[in-house]
Amino acid sequence: MKASIIATFFALFLTCTYATKEATKKNKKAKLYVPEIDCDIKAGKIINPEFIAKCPPGCQDIKYRVYGTDIYASFSSVCSAAIHSGTIDNSGGKILVQKVAGQSGYRGSFSNGIRSLSLPRWRESFIVSEGKPKKGVTYPSTLEYSSSKSSPVKTESKKSAQDIKATRNTDTSNASEKSPEQADALRKEYQTSPGPVPTTQVTTTTLKPTTTPEPISTTPKPTTSPATTSTTTAITAAKPRSAVHRVRDIGPSSVHPVYSAVAAAASRQVQAAQGRGQNQASRSTSPYASNRNIPRANTGIQRQEPVTAFRKPARSPVHLALETDLWKPGSSLFDTGFSSKEELNPKPLEPVSQGNPNCKVDLSFLIDGSWSIGKRRFQIQKQFLSDVAQALDVGVAGPFMGIVQYGDDPSTEFNLKTHANSRDVKNAIEKILQKGGRSNVGKALSFVNKNFFLDSNGNRGGAPNVAIVLVDGWPTDKVEEASRLARESGINIFFVTIEGADENEKRNVIEPNFVDKAVCRTNGFYSINVPSWFNLRKVVQTLVKRVCDTDRLACSKTCLNSADIGFVIDGSSSVGTGNFRTVLQFVANISKEFEISETDTRIGAVQYTYDQRLEFGFDKHSTKQDVLNAIKQINYWSGGTSTGAAINYASEQLFSKSKPNKRKIMILITDGRSYDDVRVPAMTAHQNGVIAYSVGIAWAAQDELESIATDPDKEHSFFVDEFDHLYKFVPRIIQNICTEFNSQPRN
Repeated sequence: MKASIIATFFALFLTCTYATKEATKKNKKAKLYVPEIDCDIKAGKIINPEFIAKCPPGCQDIKYRVYGTDIYASFSSVCSAAIHSGTIDNSGGKILVQKVAGQSGYRGSFSNGIRSLSLPRWRESFIVSEGKPKKGVTYPSTLEYSSSKSSPVKTESKKSAQDIKATRNTDTSNASEKSPEQADALRKEYQTSPGPVPTTQVTTTTLKPTTTPEPISTTPKPTTSPATTSTTTAITAAKPRSAVHRVRDIGPSSVHPVYSAVAAAASRQVQAAQGRGQNQASRSTSPYASNRNIPRANTGIQRQEPVTAFRKPARSPVHLALETDLWKPGSSLFDTGFSSKEELNPKPLEPVSQGNPNCKVDLSFLIDGSWSIGKRRFQIQKQFLSDVAQALDVGVAGPFMGIVQYGDDPSTEFNLKTHANSRDVKNAIEKILQKGGRSNVGKALSFVNKNFFLDSNGNRGGAPNVAIVLVDGWPTDKVEEASRLARESGINIFFVTIEGADENEKRNVIEPNFVDKAVCRTNGFYSINVPSWFNLRKVVQTLVKRVCDTDRLACSKTCLNSADIGFVIDGSSSVGTGNFRTVLQFVANISKEFEISETDTRIGAVQYTYDQRLEFGFDKHSTKQDVLNAIKQINYWSGGTSTGAAINYASEQLFSKSKPNKRKIMILITDGRSYDDVRVPAMTAHQNGVIAYSVGIAWAAQDELESIATDPDKEHSFFVDEFDHLYKFVPRIIQNICTEFNSQPRN
């Protein structure tokens, strides 16, 4: 009895142990195997629409070409594109690749040591990101290639491929002797289904031959090998075609939001082409089918036949494949190329707007989410934003748009690069929920200035930054200081105020005239007052027109990007070779603080002794590095000191060629008294709009420095006893230039 009890307990123990192990196996998460790819593998060679792969070290090679920026043509090397985007470095690593539709106008750029090239058009694109798997998405452990690396597709037939081929060849030669019924039987005998389901969860479905097929949803796997072997028989005049495959929707979209529109367009094109191919194969079985031109068997002609006269049996997948698009051998859904010749002409890609090129601005809307606005007016505000997005025509070649909602604290709803067209922006606006709180506009402006217009958020640098503030009534904090800092950063601030304070409510306003204290200019261009929320839609076009008038966006110009700066450098014998190199370093240190380009700040230089020499003009160098290199290459001249003549020369050779919208700034550096008069040349330069700074070293005359400098001379003239102390004046000169710029009237 005791032994029986022990045996029973032991059996129970073993059973529980086994059950626990089985449960552990089921719950244990399968480890993702990441396939490795070579440096030269192009995205177009890989069929999988989305995959994680590992790049080897050392892919930063010029022979592995990359085309595009952020979104790359599939003709590009996958690993080189990943390095260019900053996802990995030259040491390699895991990346996530997602295929999207083709683009027009791939933009080249130099990034992370790789020169990406421009490309006018390509059929397919891809984006790369950090190689972290997304929740709910299964990634392939092996990749399918459009070359000989493709794995063969198995069929359900138990016969060997050689037997099937031999049998079909025999049947083909005798097909003319068979009756239509025998031909149908032959079709049934050799029907096949596409191959096994890969790890990306794409599936295939076999159509069963019935006279009234049930509605089905087929989503075959993208492959380069046809799922069936085509035959040419006397019972049909149709030309053999490879089966068209499409990728199954595996759940929530994993395509980056910026490119969702182009990806959706590509998907719609493929689905439309497949739908027509399948409809053509089975439409004669539908009781609602209209009279069509149906291809007749055994003839090369078509004629109109009433469907009610007879009904054909449903075609097998072999013959469905014969009536779908013709794809060249070795091609796939994601094959690259500028064009393809298909017998079945699918509808073209739904056009995706590249944006309004006449309105290239980076735009932030600061929307009021406070409790005072209420739910109904918050919805009106969202509708207004949607109308503005539609009118702007958001796109990569036009405006970018992001939204920050403010209450007690501001938060970004979506940034500049999140959505690439107006439709996606409008969909995102619809999902915004009111956060509540007070109307802390000043806090929101400070947040936008520090956090919104960043390169990582899609700021394009060359596009003006615009912030449009929507305010219900008035702010609950002060806006003046935050607005000033934002303006000095180059942000053009607009205010749209709705239902402002009446006479009885004005005593509750924390900061009177808050609009004039905040906007870019107080001339009325940057402010719109709407008396009622129900009139808000009437100002859509007015606001869009003003925002897109980039020539009038005055705050885009800052102290660092809106000047022509000419250095007038003393090269006399008293300076000496070593000190002259110190002066050039001083010039370089000032220059590199500015944003230098053809449209931003430009730099020129003149060296003088008794004579004068133009080292380089404003239009000579358009990048900061080129300017710094040019400064380094200036050769010491040696001679006398004719400062007055040098000022006249700089006025004629440099500042006479300055652009009308640029501030003309002269920085003169000398170490001694001039042999000629400096007062008249300096006065003439001042009258011509030149802002003059004078920097004296050692034996320079203080009275001459003050005569050269623009009034007030104490803020524009500097003196140092040794060349080695010049560097101390760099921040002071920059600060004075910016203070003077920012103190200009805002009317």
